[in-house]
Amino acid sequence: ASDDDLASDVLSHCSSASESASVLDEGTVDEQTAQEETEDKLKQCIDNLMDKSVKTRLAALESLRSAFSSRVLYDFLLERRLTITDCLERSLKKGGGEEQAAAATLCALLCVQLGGGTEGEEGFNTLRPILSYILTDSCANMLARQSCARALGMCCYVSASDDAEDLLKCMGHLESVFVGAYPLADGNLPSVKAGTPALHSAALQAWALLCTLCPASRINSIVSYHLPRLQACLESSEVNFRIAVGETIALLYELGRDIDQEFECEDCDALCESLKSLATDGNKHRAKNDRRKQRSIFREVLHYIENEDFSEEKIRFGVEVIYIDGWMRRRIYYAFKEVLESGVSHHLQFNPLLRDIFGLGAPLILDSSVKANKISRTERHLYNSAAFKARTKLRNKVRDKRADFFC
Repeated sequence: ASDDDLASDVLSHCSSASESASVLDEGTVDEQTAQEETEDKLKQCIDNLMDKSVKTRLAALESLRSAFSSRVLYDFLLERRLTITDCLERSLKKGGGEEQAAAATLCALLCVQLGGGTEGEEGFNTLRPILSYILTDSCANMLARQSCARALGMCCYVSASDDAEDLLKCMGHLESVFVGAYPLADGNLPSVKAGTPALHSAALQAWALLCTLCPASRINSIVSYHLPRLQACLESSEVNFRIAVGETIALLYELGRDIDQEFECEDCDALCESLKSLATDGNKHRAKNDRRKQRSIFREVLHYIENEDFSEEKIRFGVEVIYIDGWMRRRIYYAFKEVLESGVSHHLQFNPLLRDIFGLGAPLILDSSVKANKISRTERHLYNSAAFKARTKLRNKVRDKRADFFC
């Protein structure tokens, strides 16, 4: 090749490299600009939480809820957590029912964002008293009480899982709500006003979530007291409450079998008959979708109690998968899904808290070559199962340390 040709090739290569660098620089600048714009909007929303207008405060709560559920904002929130906590506490104390419900939901999301460290614990210690008060206040707005039940369960699970006293108090508050659905002295279920079954369901599911943290000594008394009463609640006329009851019965059975593989409730035959009836329910006065959902859930519950069979569920997010292979793991996953909604996949990929809970390790950084060589389904399943079991063993050690407190 001539000298002119070589020079031309070098210039062409340099020009191409320069253009590539320019594109990368532009992409970085655009990303930084977008990040700054997002943070400016979030700062404005935080300021609006203190506005005099109810409409403005509600709009700010909704915008923050959407942002907290769709992305991980730990660094941004860390230096503003005290301000946000104070604003949420004010909304819970002085706001109307709609504002209280929105603020309670944001409390749960804030705890999920901050994780189980000191910052999350400080926020929970501030918010726990008012969340508990609204939950147990029979005169409070029903939707606000439901939201407080979910928030109290989630915040306690995330931020107070190692504090036996807080765990016991939160479970007691939640229990005081859903026992209102338990049978009366004459064996009949109580009559409740409209909206109450939804509150009972929210409190029961939050309580079931916290049951997964209890030591073995506490589980025995929980199972012996609640299983017979929950069995009676299967006769409830509210389909969603019946389903929550059925899932909780299965979870308590799983906890009982973790302690004693031969565990059975006192009247297992009667329980199985009730479950069979619900698993084959064909009453035409119930909505078709309700009947289908009920039959599906109660078939699973019945198979687990009779044969210890569980219909494994596979959750995909990005290039990863987690397997829901038990009632405890299922309750934990769905509790986070109820709070994070459509953002649960993003948090499973990038939120250290959820990745720790489900044994996923550090967030993955993948390039195209890694994506093209994904591990097999069996390898993923074995890894996830092993990681979850290891984490369960670690939690059991913590449970044993708490056992003396509960005894």
